Amino acid sequence: MSYTTIEAFVRNEEAGNATTLIVVNKASLAGVVGTLGDLAQRCCTANGFNGEAGQFIGLPADEAGGPVMLAGCNPDDGIHALASLPHRLPEADYRLDLRGVSLDPDQLALGWALGAYRYSRYRKSSRKAARLVLDDAVRDRIADIIEATYLLRDLVNTPTQELGPADLAGVVRALAERFGADYHEWVGDDLLRNNYPTIHAVGRAASAARAPRLAMLRHGPKDAPHLVLVGKGVCFDTGGLDLKTADGMRWMKKDMGGAAHAIALAQLVLAAQLPVQLTLLIPAVENAVSADAFRPGEVIETRGGISVEIDNTDAEGRLILCDALAHAAELSPDLILDFATLTGAARVALGADLPALFCNRDEIANALLQAGTKTQDPLWRMPLWRPYLILLESHVADLANSGSSRHAGAISAALFLERFVPERFPWCHLDVYSWNDSARPGRPRGGEAQGLRAYIDFLKQRYPA
Repeated sequence: MSYTTIEAFVRNEEAGNATTLIVVNKASLAGVVGTLGDLAQRCCTANGFNGEAGQFIGLPADEAGGPVMLAGCNPDDGIHALASLPHRLPEADYRLDLRGVSLDPDQLALGWALGAYRYSRYRKSSRKAARLVLDDAVRDRIADIIEATYLLRDLVNTPTQELGPADLAGVVRALAERFGADYHEWVGDDLLRNNYPTIHAVGRAASAARAPRLAMLRHGPKDAPHLVLVGKGVCFDTGGLDLKTADGMRWMKKDMGGAAHAIALAQLVLAAQLPVQLTLLIPAVENAVSADAFRPGEVIETRGGISVEIDNTDAEGRLILCDALAHAAELSPDLILDFATLTGAARVALGADLPALFCNRDEIANALLQAGTKTQDPLWRMPLWRPYLILLESHVADLANSGSSRHAGAISAALFLERFVPERFPWCHLDVYSWNDSARPGRPRGGEAQGLRAYIDFLKQRYPA
């Protein structure tokens, strides 16, 4: 499949006659307009331009002889201060003028690129995004995170018929080929032969063409700290025999958002050449309905040696993750990070914008929260409140995959996963929404990266190159 590439920027030497872009707010407007002359002042007054965020106005040529575009912003919006402009300004190249509000160049450029993104595989845009003239040094610093974010958004936005389990595994394979990593996958009944029973159980009802699989990428020296990334890859979730409602099923193409996050983060780790041994594990399935679908009441002997009773087939994400996490623990890792669109309960608790972070090490959780604040990519820590394990009790197995109570759904799901990670290994679980329900500056409707900037910033601090 092809991925979005948007020319949001233009190099200095290629800019030609770029339009001057001056960013202002209400406080700085008068001083800036004073440098542009009386005609500019009259134009602003006549058009009601007062420097509010989101406003822009084209002015006659300045003293240097070129056109000028004024754009209002709220500097407190940080990365998103100018993110609405790429698809609102007239299609042209723009060169930032320093007479206006001072903005961090990396943040400004990153926000511009986030705002320029559109998923256009099917619906073609009627116009191109406006381009910002950018120094090569700034471009180099943000290129990897932009590419990874675009990849993640594209994966989540792609309809299910184009992104089944084999296609998702193919993305991992392509990443391995790009960076010279090792790749392996277990497909269909190979999962049973190699002791991945829960991945097989969840995906076995799908057609042979969409058979369940586990994709694995490995890269780096064996004596380096071992970083393991795990992502939930449910390419479509009907809910299984505990069938979702139509509303609940409508956006389930995004139920592989955890896998998209793990893949994008792996790409960032590889691009940064962090001194780690990296393993990426993506269990990829479709939770379908057929005569062979797994059923409520069944008991599965998992890879981790813990028997699990199926209370609800719509709690399938934690099932495919538990085998992958058990595999991760077998590698004696320095750190395990998993990502999943796991629970609606996390969204009820924190809303769409805040991913729920669960971690068995305070120092790692605190470092991630600090990285989230630094990169304007917020996370919110939730407790691993172990008394709630009672919510997952089964009278026939070691554990149930769900329970009758609606209380603490995000916590009980995280506690389920924690049972498959021995306490001696540092582990974090991020419950992400991976989606924007509506469009905002820099955050178009559809697939979204959440915590990606925070996580790569944290990893660069933990494993300095």
